[in-house]
Amino acid sequence: MGHYKVFSHDGQKRVLQIDTLGSQQREIPGKVSQTIQLSEDSARELWLILGKEFAFKT
Repeated sequence: MGHYKVFSHDGQKRVLQIDTLGSQQREIPGKVSQTIQLSEDSARELWLILGKEFAFKT
């Protein structure tokens, strides 16, 4: 599981940030494991990959 947020710095382009969480069995349960940040361009590229691999309809 994890969570996401969208933000921008100083009025620049928005960034989507996805934080993944470790398992409840970790030494610190709920601690962020990885953070992935996507610009609009990289989000579009990921969307195209997901659409191709999972046959998403647009």
